[in-house]
Amino acid sequence: MYRHGLNRKARPRPFLKWAGGKTALLPVLLAHAPPDFGVYHEPFLGGGALFFALYRLGRLQHPARLSDINAELIDTYRALKEDVEAVIRLLDTYPHNEEFYYHLRALDPWQLPLAERAARMIYLNKTGYNGLYRVNRAGKFNVPFGRYKKPNYKDFDNLRAVARALSHAHVEVAPFEQVLEHAQPGDFVYFDPPYDPVSRTAKFTQYHAQGFTRRDQERLARVFYQLRERGVWVMLSNADTPFIRALYAEAHIVPVQAPRAINSKGHRRGPQPEVLVLGYAPPAAGPLLRSVVSPSAADDQTA
Repeated sequence: MYRHGLNRKARPRPFLKWAGGKTALLPVLLAHAPPDFGVYHEPFLGGGALFFALYRLGRLQHPARLSDINAELIDTYRALKEDVEAVIRLLDTYPHNEEFYYHLRALDPWQLPLAERAARMIYLNKTGYNGLYRVNRAGKFNVPFGRYKKPNYKDFDNLRAVARALSHAHVEVAPFEQVLEHAQPGDFVYFDPPYDPVSRTAKFTQYHAQGFTRRDQERLARVFYQLRERGVWVMLSNADTPFIRALYAEAHIVPVQAPRAINSKGHRRGPQPEVLVLGYAPPAAGPLLRSVVSPSAADDQTA
């Protein structure tokens, strides 16, 4: 039974499973983040691992600007920010079984009130197969039921902690180029876009009906360099491919090995080569620059 309560000691962490999550790479990201910055911007929000980490560390001195083109994702954040208790009350009534999963999946989220849309998103994300978020060309979520014994979609202390963190952020649906309208010299921008595929069959999932092509990667690179010229601290994650290395040949590239627990192909899970691209000089080389593999953090791939 739902009981209202507050645990002020709970520290916010990503509440969604998200392919390409950065929880396991947080030591690398934090080691390369600027020591001081103005507003933090994250235009590909996903699970928001770096945002929550910066918040936990007390490094956000100004309200952050968080955005994504995935409207259902952003509405979930908005619902938690605006009325987390309404979302919790709904989740507390949701049973874990296959019949209810497919009933909820079949509902049109855009016909639901904001809190119900968010509860649906969290429930499907936590109970669906392998934590995938995938939509078809019509934009409909089509992931099958997962086989979890005890999926954690009722982590209410964390949802309340997330709501507290989001009270210090501006959250909106926006294309990544919109960061150019807001980022000022001294601000910090982190890009974590859909990755350049390492092979023709690597794109196993679709996060938006229109996808993210190499032309989009080129557009993103142009925004990256514009921000750098403006005096913005800018950092980007992507796959370690010749195409990405060529795009960012004029920036600082740091290779890393990233755990991957979410993939439709079992043999593609585990450490994968990625790059961290910096628009500023990286700190002195050390162990964190080479790789970070954290099995416990990789289990959820939340961010």
